[in-house]
Amino acid sequence: MAVTENEKPRFTADQFFALISEEDVRAELLNGEIVMQAGASTRHQRISNELSFALTSYVKKNGGKCSVFYAPYDVVLNDRNVVQPDVMVICDPTKLGEKKAYGAPDLVIEILSEDKKRDLVTKHGIYAEGGVREYWIVDPFKDRVIVYYFGSIVDVSFYDFDKPVPVGIWDGELEINLAELLGDN
Repeated sequence: MAVTENEKPRFTADQFFALISEEDVRAELLNGEIVMQAGASTRHQRISNELSFALTSYVKKNGGKCSVFYAPYDVVLNDRNVVQPDVMVICDPTKLGEKKAYGAPDLVIEILSEDKKRDLVTKHGIYAEGGVREYWIVDPFKDRVIVYYFGSIVDVSFYDFDKPVPVGIWDGELEINLAELLGDN
């Protein structure tokens, strides 16, 4: 007999951390459901590394107060959602704990894997409601980036890898061209 959506066990953030050892596995808590994370592909890792480097370089060059993190790093959004974004920027140092962040990052970047629905639908809703200002979905299968801005006005933009993507949390002062970062042009 199949388990329906309503029958799945739901957990709180505290229960999640009690069940999942930080050293054991990569996992997230999405709407109270524990979701295991698979290892990333080589292309996924390259994209994550290059984006992290570009964002960190910009922060250092401009003497910014923001910090760049990458998975696995837990972010407790609320009692039912603990995420590990592929790349994130947190500009409020009071959100940083010793081993995890508490509260929404300013920028979240997720790189699509085979389970596209999780990033496109589930996490989109969690990030929008959780207070994330800007959410990028990097699609390495179609070489494009979808950018959601969750401010007073919700907006979405689409960019091919060979087009510069403005980082909205910094008013577009930094633009990232993924094709250039990856040496694909």
